[in-house]
Amino acid sequence: MNYQETLHYLFTSTPLFQHVGKDAYKEGLENTHALDAYFGHPHRTFHTIHVAGTNGKGSCSHTLAAILQRAGYRTGLYTSPHLVDFRERIRVNGEPVPESYVVDFVEKHRHFFEPLHPSFFELTTAMAFRYFADSQVDVAVIEVGLGGRLDCTNIIRPDLCVITNISFDHIQFLGDTLEKIAAEKAGIIKSDIPVVVGETTAETKPVFLRKAQEVGAPIIFAEEEHLLLSHTRTSDGQYLYQTVDYADLKGELGGLCQLKNTNTLLSAIRQLKVRGYALTDEAVREGFAGVCELTGLMGRWQKVGSCPTVICDTGHNVGGISYIVEQLALQTYDRLHIVMGMVNDKDISGVLAMLPRKASYYFTQASVQRALPAGRVKELANKFGLEGEAYPDVSSALAAAKAAATDKDLIFVGGSSFIVADLLSSMK
Repeated sequence: MNYQETLHYLFTSTPLFQHVGKDAYKEGLENTHALDAYFGHPHRTFHTIHVAGTNGKGSCSHTLAAILQRAGYRTGLYTSPHLVDFRERIRVNGEPVPESYVVDFVEKHRHFFEPLHPSFFELTTAMAFRYFADSQVDVAVIEVGLGGRLDCTNIIRPDLCVITNISFDHIQFLGDTLEKIAAEKAGIIKSDIPVVVGETTAETKPVFLRKAQEVGAPIIFAEEEHLLLSHTRTSDGQYLYQTVDYADLKGELGGLCQLKNTNTLLSAIRQLKVRGYALTDEAVREGFAGVCELTGLMGRWQKVGSCPTVICDTGHNVGGISYIVEQLALQTYDRLHIVMGMVNDKDISGVLAMLPRKASYYFTQASVQRALPAGRVKELANKFGLEGEAYPDVSSALAAAKAAATDKDLIFVGGSSFIVADLLSSMK
């Protein structure tokens, strides 16, 4: 098989959550342990940092990886989902896993894993860990796929755990209260390993405290350390932070959610230094300032067009959309156009209730099975006073928005990671 044939095999032969949702979710770690033993427990050959949370874990994972790279560590980075190419999920020093490695991995080992019927994520995690070991990385930043306690990344024993925040998402798997969701995320907390928690609520903080005390893990609440003192905007839309440890720290990521992420990261950096990581001021600054180029991060309040301005963001639940709505209100434009679609297992009503009514909407759907049909999105949105037309795909919706917009207007594209993925793929 060539690379494209191998991807087709992976996407069709293993249940892929990115496409089909709940039918791809496998509770339990039996397959993970079987794959790990078969591949020789590769994660034991390198250091790891484990990152969980409802929102912000992708930005935090990429930024940590960028800082480690600039500090001279050979750094693996495992994240999900991918936006344009599968290989985005598995990187070493910012470079995606080679196509040839993906092909060889499947061809050499399918005789073992096919009888297990692993999920796509189970198999991809095994591939990532084996690739990092083969690449002789010093450390790998591992982003949790879903939840934490039963996530197949949770076989690692990291140097540091990070939990960014807790919000309502994937409630059919993780629970329908913040306490239940927090308990699943807290499942990554392990004995004697420090955990940095970025944000808490009255419901979630006791959950984290109990779990940390139960296993004997030092716990640090970033919001109590409050290492981020203030921030301003630069002329290019980025942030200039004043922090306890770094004056004039420039952050490339410009979304409002990055304020919380940065405060979390500052606490995590302190803990990594305590654990013996040699993170110079220069490495921290270069990592924050160049995270996209260093790691290939895309889709976080990313400007992809001018005249009219076109911005996309992967925020897709109530927690993520709240930041986007707040940020849209801060922008300067004549008229606002929103290209949006959602998948069928999210809190659709909760998101729609937050979106601005004073905007022209272009309802659409992503090219995944989980996508809510554009006509249905429009029907639901109309109940919340959101007016617009339905379009069969992201490209046609964006074309309609551009045709209706002037140079001084703003077009926002989002509502789902998969909407952003289709946008970026079409631009490629």
